[in-house]
Amino acid sequence: MDLAAGTVITLVGIDALRRADRKELVPFAALPLLFGTHQLVETFVWWRLQGHVSQSCGDTASWVYVAIALLVVPIVVPIAVQATGVGAPPALGRLFIAAGVCAAMFDIVGMARGWDPQIQGHRIAYNVDVPLNPLPLGLYVIAACAPALLSRVRAMQLFGGTNLVVVALLVWLAQSALVSLWCVWAAFSSVLINISIRRLAASAPEHHRNSVEGWPWPPALWPRFPSTEVSSTSKNGADPCP
Repeated sequence: MDLAAGTVITLVGIDALRRADRKELVPFAALPLLFGTHQLVETFVWWRLQGHVSQSCGDTASWVYVAIALLVVPIVVPIAVQATGVGAPPALGRLFIAAGVCAAMFDIVGMARGWDPQIQGHRIAYNVDVPLNPLPLGLYVIAACAPALLSRVRAMQLFGGTNLVVVALLVWLAQSALVSLWCVWAAFSSVLINISIRRLAASAPEHHRNSVEGWPWPPALWPRFPSTEVSSTSKNGADPCP
């Protein structure tokens, strides 16, 4: 399942990157590639728990999978959404990124305590003991869902909204397997990212007035400065530097 899903989602990500015609769209377009790779990594966790690969291989895959899920996603997703210039208002964007950083800090403590991946039916429960839950979970959800939910692009709003609904449902159904199940759903919802990139690429660049030079830093987060370029000629056409 993870192998097939990861392969398909990675192809979706490659297509999204191919269609990102402006550099401020590249971080958001790369999210399906991240999600697809994430699912491919979990394939090795499955294989380890089923006895098909060595313990060292499985442990490494488990560490990489949990690190991406708990540390990379809550920080990278809001940055990537804000970089498009059509995400949440800049002030809120900063708060969402800060929420992701705080969630990752709690998750680091949980990872330091260790985890015990176990197969539970058709999913893997990683059993990461994150302190002070549900606070870190709330911060994580805000960082991962809110920026897209407040976007000005319909497909991005659907991406944020569906992820918000699904994570609430998964918390209610199976909190122990939340990391695995929600990441699977987020990966499948990457098709909405691809649609968003297609629409953003088709729209005029002037529609993205929040975007400024300086990628990979998220353009919508930083103040705009007046141009410091000096014209090579004066107003009367004479050379300013005779």
